[in-house]
Amino acid sequence: MESFRTEIENPIVQKDIIDLERKIFLFKEGKIDDERFRSLRLARGVYGQRQEGVQMIRIKLPFGKVTSEQLLRVSKVSDEYSTGRLHITTRQDIQIHYVSLDRTPQLWAELEKSDITLREACGNVVRNITASETAGIDSNEPFDVSPYAYALFQFFLRNPVCQEMGRKFKMSFSSSDEDTALSYLHDLGFIPKIVNGERGFKVMIGGGLGSQPHHAETLSDFIPVNQIIPTTEGVLRIFDRFGERNKRLKARLKFLIKEIGKDEFLRLVEEEKKALSFQTVEIDTTDFDAPIPAPLLAAPKVVIEDVAAFETWKKSNVIQQKQAGYVAIGVKVALGDFYTDKARLLADLIKNYAADELRFTLRQDILIRHIKEEDLAFFYQELAKLNFVALGYNSTADITACPGTDTCNLGIASSTGIATELERVLATEYPQYNNNHGITIKISGCMNACGQHNMAEIGFQGMSINSGKLVAPALQVLLGGGNLGNGEGRFADKVIKIPSRRGPEALRSLLNDFEANADGISFLNYYDAKGENYFFELLKPLSDITNLTEADFVDWGNADNYVKAIGVGECAGVVIDLVATLILEAKDKMTFAAEAFDDKKWSDAIYLAYAGFVNGAKALLLAENQKTNHHAGIIDLFDTVFTATNKIELRSTFKELVYQINQNEPSEAFAKSYIQDATVFFEAIELYRAKDLVNE
Repeated sequence: MESFRTEIENPIVQKDIIDLERKIFLFKEGKIDDERFRSLRLARGVYGQRQEGVQMIRIKLPFGKVTSEQLLRVSKVSDEYSTGRLHITTRQDIQIHYVSLDRTPQLWAELEKSDITLREACGNVVRNITASETAGIDSNEPFDVSPYAYALFQFFLRNPVCQEMGRKFKMSFSSSDEDTALSYLHDLGFIPKIVNGERGFKVMIGGGLGSQPHHAETLSDFIPVNQIIPTTEGVLRIFDRFGERNKRLKARLKFLIKEIGKDEFLRLVEEEKKALSFQTVEIDTTDFDAPIPAPLLAAPKVVIEDVAAFETWKKSNVIQQKQAGYVAIGVKVALGDFYTDKARLLADLIKNYAADELRFTLRQDILIRHIKEEDLAFFYQELAKLNFVALGYNSTADITACPGTDTCNLGIASSTGIATELERVLATEYPQYNNNHGITIKISGCMNACGQHNMAEIGFQGMSINSGKLVAPALQVLLGGGNLGNGEGRFADKVIKIPSRRGPEALRSLLNDFEANADGISFLNYYDAKGENYFFELLKPLSDITNLTEADFVDWGNADNYVKAIGVGECAGVVIDLVATLILEAKDKMTFAAEAFDDKKWSDAIYLAYAGFVNGAKALLLAENQKTNHHAGIIDLFDTVFTATNKIELRSTFKELVYQINQNEPSEAFAKSYIQDATVFFEAIELYRAKDLVNE
């Protein structure tokens, strides 16, 4: 295990990986309980699979950008530690499956050699920051949002403010008012604007999907670019302090804003301003402003034999860039799955004949950027050898689907199986939809909406349906969702539930009716004109379960009869509430605070001491069987239970002690005094805890 310790130059990364290795050993020895270990490994991209004893590894790729070296590194890791299959997610990550837990530190170390991280790819943290895959090449964009997305990624990676929140936190950057990164369904969504010559963003806040989708509200119509990091930090601090922690289904930012109101939430953010790491943060865009580099090699001239097929492919899969003479090529990747043999060849192709960059897309595809127009025929020829010229990139025929029951613990019905069949139906019966961008089809295996089914024009959600003593796989059909642009969108209506095997017939009914009667208007306008009940009646015959056949009890992509089996989900981790564990965690925070202080990171040191205060208080409250829903509640309750009753004597109320954090700027002097206050507090609670245990 020593090799990766010496090959990683960044000591912070090295320490992180060694810590994971040590915690795996302690877990195996029974010295860390399962729930605490789960929280730790999730924050390092290690996610338990449906299959026992193996892990899914989520590789965090900011806004989906990948170089040839990074793609080769991911391929090497997948071949050595996994199965050679790469899965593109709707957050522009790559997932690999069937990895042994014991090997995850070495896997992570291998990835870091090419500046790729697992850190905070899962868990109650800031997840991968997504962006329009066309950012930087979009002819409609005010400016390239890529450097701003990357700056947020860098600033909040390992940031103490967002390591142990009540739930995950998602952000996106759209390249233009078309809002292709879907700002309205994110915790924070950014849409670029230029006002009086100044760059900035319209910012949306509090959106989300899941079982209760919520449309984001406008936080501001314009925030200058040097304010986006402070604004985000303020939002995260308040979410961390006031966000729900016990009721997992109510723990997202959207519920906090709904509970206290947007105005009160923003007042708290404003109140936090003094405590922020920086009041403004200038973002360097130099690396993204450089001219497109020339290819290493000149592309050979080729003669296309089937000119008609080539022209059809160009119409379907090629995008004109804003840079004159350049195009981008969309590669439609069925269900987001491709293999390392093709990944390696693709890496060589972009390294030698393009600008050494591709981006994984929000629709689980690949966008190859910066191709000279005169080289298109060569790329068509080479991509055809990889089977990467399927028509329908980013179209109706390009279906989004989560892994569902293939690997996910929460999957109820097969997403990939039905998606494969629906794509076959579209390819063979409705080829005209290869160029249709007005209807999206999205599929999720459960209500969590990882496949984004409830924001699509046509969505399917995996469910089950009872028929006597038997259970059949089913689909909830949702209609009428869609992205309207500039922060506006709509969520789909739950129209009807049907046996999963009838999904293809449902799609045929919808498309046939639309083509026969819509008279040229958009699907959303047609849906609104007809109304939800019209489509319920259209699909109602397919919901009849009195005539199920044997085949209806076998899910798509399976050979055996359907069995409903749902495991414990890990999408947001679990907070462990054992008193002793919390005290140990709080001590760790104090140690980390001292280390950050020694490194002159005043803001980090202060926030880590704050976390130590809260974890220590929570431990004692739990020992007294008190409820602790969120940080602010813990702080108030500690005074009620311990300070006001003189069970623990402090120099002030606990609230006054802790909330010094937002009354002072993050200076060396304040960091030093705050850590000292936290240390004194710890001595008091440990003394109380020791007496309490003796009395027990």
